[in-house]
Amino acid sequence: IVDRGLMLRQVRGNVTLVPEEIRWIPAQSQGRIEQILVLPGAAVSADTVLIELSNPELMQAAFDAEWALKGAEAQLAKLKATLESDRLSQEASAAAIKADCSVAKLDAEADDKLFKENLVDRLTAMRSRTKAEQLIIRCGLEERRLLTIVDSQRAQLAAQEAEIARLRAVHELKKQQVGSLKIRAGLDGVLQRLGDTVQLQVGQQVAPGANVARVANPARLKAEVKIVETQARDVT
Repeated sequence: IVDRGLMLRQVRGNVTLVPEEIRWIPAQSQGRIEQILVLPGAAVSADTVLIELSNPELMQAAFDAEWALKGAEAQLAKLKATLESDRLSQEASAAAIKADCSVAKLDAEADDKLFKENLVDRLTAMRSRTKAEQLIIRCGLEERRLLTIVDSQRAQLAAQEAEIARLRAVHELKKQQVGSLKIRAGLDGVLQRLGDTVQLQVGQQVAPGANVARVANPARLKAEVKIVETQARDVT
């Protein structure tokens, strides 16, 4: 008779305490290893610089991006000064025409009144009226021209500011890439190893995305059991 129930089986194995949090640190940019500042086994903080890379092309690109941004900002300042001068000039022209227009209308009104009183001839009154009408038209055109200039200036400034925003984004990206040449731990813990399969060496080229370091947090451990021997018993 066979009884159904629990069957206990004892096994033996090695128990190892390993960190729960382990992080591989990849290289963000391509570069040549200039310095290895921390060796495996050392305690590190998240901001600890482990490795310094060099990349002359990237450094030059960041330098060029910085000066391109400064040049665009200087161009914007120059453009603002030029456009402000043009606007003030047009405002002065429009104001002068408006003043002439006001005087011409007064002259036309006065000559028309004098004509009705037979104090000036008809031709003089017509000339005054015609001059006033022409200046009214010119005054309207100058005001429309001023509005057009203001709209055009806004468009020019917006285009230059958009270019500056683009160059600033490029500059920030290049700065981040240069900053990533200093590879940091990114985690408080212990540096376990440098390199994925082989130990890294000064002078070695590192590709973007390559794992260059492994950091573990020893504060939180878990047990791993490795079974090295098992015994099975057949129950009949």
